[in-house]
Amino acid sequence: MGRVIRAQRKGAGSVFRAHTHRRKGPARFRSLDFAERNGYIKGVVSDIVHDSGRGAPLCKVTFRHPFRFKRQKELFIAAEGMYSGQFVYCGKKATLSIGNILPLKSIPEGAVVCNVEHRIGDRGSLARASGDYAIVISHNPDNNTTRIKLPSGSKKIVPSGCRAMIGQVAGGGRTEKPLLKAGNAYHKYKVKRNCWPKVRGVAMNPVEHPHGGGNHQHIGHASTVRRDAPPGQKVGLIAARRTGRLRGQAATAAAKTDKNA
Repeated sequence: MGRVIRAQRKGAGSVFRAHTHRRKGPARFRSLDFAERNGYIKGVVSDIVHDSGRGAPLCKVTFRHPFRFKRQKELFIAAEGMYSGQFVYCGKKATLSIGNILPLKSIPEGAVVCNVEHRIGDRGSLARASGDYAIVISHNPDNNTTRIKLPSGSKKIVPSGCRAMIGQVAGGGRTEKPLLKAGNAYHKYKVKRNCWPKVRGVAMNPVEHPHGGGNHQHIGHASTVRRDAPPGQKVGLIAARRTGRLRGQAATAAAKTDKNA
């Protein structure tokens, strides 16, 4: 009987919990209301702030409450080109300009959008990382759906009533600059969660990992593992449909996808 391996210990939480103490709050759209469904509502960007553990900047947007004498403060993911003091319009009849939030049915085909809702009213869940964007491919008015291309290159069909922000997420090109030294990686992951440095399984002893032990660092058996494997055994390429380099027709198809992206 081996030791409880790292993948099992992560499930318990403890030291593996996310470091959320310094985060600004959940970045999401306004709750879907009458104003957004039927017309539009105007807000003003009061500030653009850094969020700990997130590559993209956030913007604080202040709206007047639709029917009470008070203000509503929201936290949005900032699109490239937004600035403090900018007016932001949310709703079906908002104009097509950077930072505005519209339902997909009001956005023309070929438009670049970000922070797209997956289901109507979920307040944004797709294309949210720094520099990410989705492209509106086509609308199907018969069943009220819209086809979008996600940052991964895959295409997805979502309801046309789902909202999206015009433009791409700010903070793009973050990964172009190399981390250069371990200290930078340390600070990067310190504000995210305990997932660095990561010891390889083949560098461990047999008691600590299924890949451990043996003279010379090698796995010693197939790295693929079945979907219903028990937790202490489930490491490596889990339920892999295929492994290895893309060759032949698969490589041609992948290259074609990259060219279209």
